[in-house]
Amino acid sequence: MLQLRTTPFHERTSKLCQAQNWRRWAGYLAAGSYELGLEREYWAIRDRAALIDVTPLMKYILKGPDARRLLNRVVTRDMDKQKVGQVYYTPWCDDEGKVIDDGTIARLDEVTYRMTSAEPSLRWLMMNAVGLNVTVTEVTDQTAALSLQGPHARNVLKRCCEQPLDGLKYFRWMENRLGGKPVTISRTGYTGDMGYELWMDAKDALVIWDSLMDAGRDHGITPCGILAMDMARVEAGLFMLEVDYTSSQQAWIEGQKSTPYQLGLDWAVSLDKSGYFVGRRALEKEKREGPAWKLMGLEIEWNGMQRLFAEVNLPPQIPGEALRASLPVFSGNVQIGYVSTSSWSPILKKFIALAHLQKPYFEEGASVRMEVTVEHQRQFAPAKVMKLPFYEPEWKKR
Repeated sequence: MLQLRTTPFHERTSKLCQAQNWRRWAGYLAAGSYELGLEREYWAIRDRAALIDVTPLMKYILKGPDARRLLNRVVTRDMDKQKVGQVYYTPWCDDEGKVIDDGTIARLDEVTYRMTSAEPSLRWLMMNAVGLNVTVTEVTDQTAALSLQGPHARNVLKRCCEQPLDGLKYFRWMENRLGGKPVTISRTGYTGDMGYELWMDAKDALVIWDSLMDAGRDHGITPCGILAMDMARVEAGLFMLEVDYTSSQQAWIEGQKSTPYQLGLDWAVSLDKSGYFVGRRALEKEKREGPAWKLMGLEIEWNGMQRLFAEVNLPPQIPGEALRASLPVFSGNVQIGYVSTSSWSPILKKFIALAHLQKPYFEEGASVRMEVTVEHQRQFAPAKVMKLPFYEPEWKKR
């Protein structure tokens, strides 16, 4: 039996995890929640500062004269436009234009890049690197990572970083020192709020964790698990691999696969870049014809939910965390798609969902119905198709 690994922060997180709510993430133990409820951790993301261990992200260093050429070959973004100090978010596809995975790429210098992914990607990168002057090294275990999210995140970092970071722009990175240790800080995150991600040598992890916790005490810094982050990322309209879409390399049937256009990533497909990249011909064809499916938001009508539950003398029953479950979506009596994640939004006071809808039903403002269970009976709650994200605070990109 494969034993789950612990992250370099486990000595701290294991003592703080009162709920003992542990989850599996890419072969690591990850805290689902530190407390018995998610309220305090969720509101740390939206009101204060939340500290999240994201070490399980797969991490690769691509280095050499052909590193950019390799990335241009495998991802949909135009890597010729990326500057040193910049971070790109991008998907990558198979030959049929179906998404394998998605992640970030930071350009560290002229010939060096750091790439993150949700699933192991080393073999795929090496297969595409044949004949190129580039080395690809996995550094997942050697590199610890933290996500500091929330409107007070910058104030916390200001207290403990040696170099000022007011000038660090959205999706940029910088070298700094924290607690006397070197750290790379990127203006990125997975919550849709102001946020930073910190990358460090695993041996420095505890020093940096302690420095952040000390600096953030007056700002209400709170260790946060992946379940509260799940609620925030749904509000931000951010999808998750193997929850909201299936990697084309793991899909059993064609219908389980998705393209960037179907996931709403039109902006991340650079068909104007020169040369071949994996999936280009299929994506050019889809661009001309338009996607058959699209990921959209659903806002479930609260009055409609109330009426359904009132018929059995109950108040609406809403899950206390994001529900990763497929729920059919109908237009009239015809199923036109499905919800992949649904959640109560504490900040919006709305029941929302990420939904995959067939053409032509993914038009913003369309009225649909989502299946809900009311006292063990299948019912249908009225909902409206929404453009993503549901929530984007004005300070997110400042």
